[in-house]
Amino acid sequence: MSDRDTDGAVDPEGAVPAPVPFLDLHGVHAALRDPLNQAWSAVLGHGRFINGPEVAAFEGAFAEYCEAEHCVGVANGTDALELILAGLGIGPGDEVLVPTNTFVATAEAVVTVGATPRFVDVLPDTLLIDPDAAAAAIGPRTAAIMAVHLFGQMTDMPALSALASKHGLALIEDAAQAHGARFAGRRAGGGGVAAGFSFYPGKNLGALGDGGAVVSNDAALVGRIRQLADHGRSQTDRYGHEVVGRNSRLDTLQAAALHVKLPVLDEANRARAAAVAQYRKSLPAWCVPVGVHPHAEPVYHLAVVQVPDRAATARALDAAGIGWGIHYPVPCHLQPAFARYAVEPLPVAEAAAEHILSLPLSPTLTNEQVERVSRVLDSAGP
Repeated sequence: MSDRDTDGAVDPEGAVPAPVPFLDLHGVHAALRDPLNQAWSAVLGHGRFINGPEVAAFEGAFAEYCEAEHCVGVANGTDALELILAGLGIGPGDEVLVPTNTFVATAEAVVTVGATPRFVDVLPDTLLIDPDAAAAAIGPRTAAIMAVHLFGQMTDMPALSALASKHGLALIEDAAQAHGARFAGRRAGGGGVAAGFSFYPGKNLGALGDGGAVVSNDAALVGRIRQLADHGRSQTDRYGHEVVGRNSRLDTLQAAALHVKLPVLDEANRARAAAVAQYRKSLPAWCVPVGVHPHAEPVYHLAVVQVPDRAATARALDAAGIGWGIHYPVPCHLQPAFARYAVEPLPVAEAAAEHILSLPLSPTLTNEQVERVSRVLDSAGP
């Protein structure tokens, strides 16, 4: 065994340095084990595993957290977006503007309701939707704009809101990666007609399985979404089904776990921000973090950088036992599933897709770990 660690620094004890995980879910949950066990026991005790009291309690707490009026829990974040579109009556014949730099779930939701995604390019610094590109893509069939808050940073909501108002479009927030983020002082979830959140375990507010929510100030829309998500059931007659719906409910156990984790979300987000600030100080100059809009307050779901040679950088991280990811290597308009919706090249997203790399980031990430990642990157530089 070598007496040097994998980033080249001498280890006086000859020990192999511990790996740096891409996401430390074990550490995230360690401090919450007791309250999570109590929540589990409470649900086991009453046995209402569907629509138990924890669901309504979490819905109320999360709406308040998002500074919005209403919340309805659903099965996952993709369903949340799809149900918003369906609740708005968007479907065949309609187009929805979607930034091509997003997870495919955003586009999936549009296609699933029968609408057409119109992919648009992103800004070169933040890699979020370009409002000017969105404006240029509006046509006679455009019904909505998907404002995707990617990597934990909200997109320019005032610009998109003005655009939507000018053309009579619905502005929908895909806030799957932005729990607690703000733009111009306003939190994710309160700037559009509705917002879809994901509680996939790796999210800033993650469940212990799948989960999602819709947040909105529109009571009528939330009522329609709640009905659609519960088999189209009448709100006054349990055995009456007024519309064709689906089964998309937030399980009681997941709601209970989320309610335990919600009070520590801001603290966890601050820890993420501190880690990214440390990255910015210690990363080599050729490793460039994505930009932050001056009016944005990100929650840093991901620590995304652009590097000249991603393959070589990834090999160096692998050799050092450091986790990494790519979000996302193929823009949506170049994915085979959505190729028929690609109408033009989107050069900013296409160029960035060759160079983006996500570094380790968790609320538990230490300065020492950040420094180690940075040393490895420095040693692998061009």
